[in-house]
Amino acid sequence: MTEQPTDWRDGLAQNAIDEVQHIISAFEARAEEGPGRDDGTTNGPIRVGVARKGDQIDYLYAEGQILVQDQYLGRVLEILGLPTEQELRQDERQPIRPVIAGVIGLTLLPPRAGEQAVSVPEALAIIDRYLGSGVATPDHLLTVAGGGITFCPATEPDGVYFDAEPFPPVCRDNGGDIALVYVADTGLLRNAATDHSWLAGVQVENPASDYESYQPPTPGHAAVPPIIPPYTGHGTFVAGVLRCMAPAADVVVAKVSLAAGSTVESQLVMRLTGALGLAPDVFHVTLACPSRLDLPLIGFRQWLRQLRDYGGAVCVAPAGNSGSRRPSWPAAFADVVSVGALGTDWRGRASFSNFGSWVDVYAPGRDLVNAYTTGTYQCQVSPYAGTDRTFYGMAKWSGTSFSTPIVSGLIAARMSATGESARTAAAALLAQARAEGVAGVGPVLLPRCRDSRPCGCSCQCSCCGREDRHR
Repeated sequence: MTEQPTDWRDGLAQNAIDEVQHIISAFEARAEEGPGRDDGTTNGPIRVGVARKGDQIDYLYAEGQILVQDQYLGRVLEILGLPTEQELRQDERQPIRPVIAGVIGLTLLPPRAGEQAVSVPEALAIIDRYLGSGVATPDHLLTVAGGGITFCPATEPDGVYFDAEPFPPVCRDNGGDIALVYVADTGLLRNAATDHSWLAGVQVENPASDYESYQPPTPGHAAVPPIIPPYTGHGTFVAGVLRCMAPAADVVVAKVSLAAGSTVESQLVMRLTGALGLAPDVFHVTLACPSRLDLPLIGFRQWLRQLRDYGGAVCVAPAGNSGSRRPSWPAAFADVVSVGALGTDWRGRASFSNFGSWVDVYAPGRDLVNAYTTGTYQCQVSPYAGTDRTFYGMAKWSGTSFSTPIVSGLIAARMSATGESARTAAAALLAQARAEGVAGVGPVLLPRCRDSRPCGCSCQCSCCGREDRHR
């Protein structure tokens, strides 16, 4: 096992420290709100652990919590010197909890008197020695389009004029009316559907929990705009980009993040399993993470196996924003449509976008403009930390988080045009992307209207069939 520094910050770039510290602090603040804030597979409040690899962050995880393939549970308990499964199931602290069929969440109990506490990485190294890697894994922390270095969107939101139009624009002929898209993200701003016409009809899965808590100022109090918390509006922006590609699609947004646009694998999988009952055509999961030893997420893998039983449904996920070849999950699964980002000219890969053979397609992801909120945002990450930005309902944002809904929207639009299932439509679009691939990048999908013409272009030439509309 790689030796971990005493302080996880040692030797890291300041922007990485800023990003990860914000996530840790947000979960600590959530824990301080009192009992009952966390449910599902975790035993009490979630504490975020940081695993390092050299001068970089390897992965983030829930401290004291691991996931275990259930057929190995008894052996894992024996290896770690824990009580038997029967004894643990009778423990009032509930150290064993189901995640999904085939995977168990196990809390590493505090050591007995005189024993030294074992961390998650240490426990997994011991298990690996006896059973091999992948039998047990961390309860990985996923963030909105994170990656191996950048655990957040590629940029923080930036301001635009108050009357700015979406970019790429709304392609009103694209339909999408037969598709149901489930967007797993940070939730939906409560007034999004009334403040932005292209979001009319977008719903939340659970009105009691899936709206974002942030409230924009009322007209009478607009002179003192409130502070917009980090990650606010992420799910709304994503839904807005998707609706620009498929204006008639049924979109349901779920707030799966627990704090700082992040959640843990166990709770995400449980939420997605429950959402199978809605029978979505497209599961749009705007979360990503690197993993220990670059191994697949075992809980999410079981969920994908269940998804296959739902016929033509498909899962779409962002490749992440580390500018790295390292696989990011869940995008790296073979049966997930993984989406990287193109830069501003739509002909080259964005510098932040992850890449590699596991990325299926690239779509525009730099300087997109879409629905946001009103207020003042204070930047959190170097070199802009402490800088205030004022917003008037729209934002410019970059990341694979935002290239991904272009692809999900085009899948929904094609379903409406052809009557195909989501899986068939996705396969056809990926074949088109490979045929129109860009040398040095890979398969590419651009925003298109039903007549197959590109519906917007940010380059300063006519290479996409349009003059620049966004200078």
